[in-house]
Parts: sequence; C-alpha cells; structure tokens
Amino acid sequence: MKLSERVRPISYLKSHAAEIVRDFEENRSPLIVTQNGEAKIVVMDIRTYEEQIETMAFLKMINMGKKEIAEGKFQAVENFFTEMEGEK
Repeated sequence: MKLSERVRPISYLKSHAAEIVRDFEENRSPLIVTQNGEAKIVVMDIRTYEEQIETMAFLKMINMGKKEIAEGKFQAVENFFTEMEGEK
C-alpha cells in the first residue's frame, strides 16, 4: 500500500482510534496524520516501531565500526584470534 493512501486528518484519528488500532493487526503500514493540511505525525503499530528501533541500532553500530576503521582503530583478524586463544 502506498503511503499516500494512508494520510488522514487528525479528526479522523480522533473519531476512528479503535478502528485504526484494529487495522494495524492486518496492515502494518504507518498512518500519516495531518493537521491543517500539513503532515504532523506518523502512527505505526508497535511491532513495526520495534523493528525500526532494532534496525537503527544495527545501522548505528555499523556506522561506528566504519568510523573506527577510518581512524585506524582495528586489528587484523589473525591477531584478534591469537589474543583470544591466549586468554584461555
């Protein structure tokens, strides 16, 4: 479903809250809520929100790793495993 099909005014949110919650059980697409014709908030189901939080955390970790590599803060994998075996 296109996001453009999931745009509703705030009055719709107020009067159809229970219906919107039920709809999220089948359709996990976010709902864009407008106020005075301008997009103001995004409403989504909790599973989608949790997945997005996990994805963002993973992407943040990748970005941190890329930054550390660019700064030379890494070691060869062989050295890492040698150190790990030495700590046993």
